[in-house]
Amino acid sequence: MNVRRSIATAAVVLGLPALSLGLTACGLDAPTDQVYNPAQGVSAQDGSVDVLNALIVTATDGEGVLVASFANNSQIEDDSITGVTGERVEVEITGETAIPAGELLVVDDASMPVTGEGVIAGNFIRLTFTFDLAASATMDVPVVEQGENYDHIPLS
Repeated sequence: MNVRRSIATAAVVLGLPALSLGLTACGLDAPTDQVYNPAQGVSAQDGSVDVLNALIVTATDGEGVLVASFANNSQIEDDSITGVTGERVEVEITGETAIPAGELLVVDDASMPVTGEGVIAGNFIRLTFTFDLAASATMDVPVVEQGENYDHIPLS
């Protein structure tokens, strides 16, 4: 019998039900301790720059737009995106790349167009994000239909 169960049993026997309820719910792998992303995109949060909710929006096979947010966890040094590379695709960066210290850069315009045979709704494309200072982040990014959820994203 483990220690928590023993203490909970003793608490019930001694008439301390509130203590027994609290002890039986203890755990290190509770769902509330797990990272949960309630969006279609994927995130990488293990570097000094977090890539948040990355996805590719498309309306036509072979072309789309990368949408993501980049959070600079450094409170001292600015960083910047230096490139995005992927399997069977090319990603062009035409917009803002600077990520100020402690701030968030949201890319939800047409400034990161993606082209290539892998850009088909329903696919996942392995992309590597590189930064000036932070370590690179590699992730399998979903390709989603523009549809009603992303009709505000310009695709050209």
